[in-house]
Amino acid sequence: MGKPSKPLTIGSTVLGVADVARARDFWTAALGYVPRDAEPDSTWAVLVPPDGAGAQLSLMLSDTPPQARPRVHLDLYAADQGAEISRLTGLGARVVEDWAGYTDDSDFVVLEDPDGNRFCVVDKSG
Repeated sequence: MGKPSKPLTIGSTVLGVADVARARDFWTAALGYVPRDAEPDSTWAVLVPPDGAGAQLSLMLSDTPPQARPRVHLDLYAADQGAEISRLTGLGARVVEDWAGYTDDSDFVVLEDPDGNRFCVVDKSG
């Protein structure tokens, strides 16, 4: 195989969801992102930062249940972890209290979105 003419880049992280509209509402509010496409679709949505710079998050209709210990997940960095966790739970996220990977000095808290997709909020204050 030859060397690619242009290196690959990650275009989007994709989450499987049971309800695209609900997931779109949660993740746009959680991240301050906006839908890339003007017309809503019940099977797919791509969310982008409002200024267009940064990672995309795509939401894909799926009938597969979320994994309890996902191999791939989002780490969201927060300057004020407690405030962000409160805000996200107010939007419909749930804190995963029984996460086996917590230690006394963990700098992250595991949450799940309304579809059960797990993600971390990482304390970047210090």
